[in-house]
Amino acid sequence: MTTRIALLSALLLLSLLGTIQAADVSGIWQVTITTAAGKITGKASLEQDGDKVTGSIGPSEDATIRIEGVLNADKLALKTYPRSGRTAAFDTCVLTVGDERMVGTIEGGDVGKGSIEFVRNKRH
Repeated sequence: MTTRIALLSALLLLSLLGTIQAADVSGIWQVTITTAAGKITGKASLEQDGDKVTGSIGPSEDATIRIEGVLNADKLALKTYPRSGRTAAFDTCVLTVGDERMVGTIEGGDVGKGSIEFVRNKRH
């Protein structure tokens, strides 16, 4: 009887673990960077394939740069790749991922250090 209960408990735990899904950061995000000099706003478009994240970020849809990163549990590390002759507000950032919001810190680039917030555009 004890073996049967242990087996059923193990199967229940495995089925619950199977339903836990990794965060999905794909989509369009409103971005706000805050530094000592003020705030910068923009947009990001992200696509996710497993733990790899790619996309673009910029002050507007027609002024974007490539961005790539890796999602590990609830942390997303991103790096910008400006085109020749262009700069980026930041070089790298690390975000804590939530369903509709990601927050973290930035380093490098034009503004040095600061905080960054991504807020997901509402899905239709």
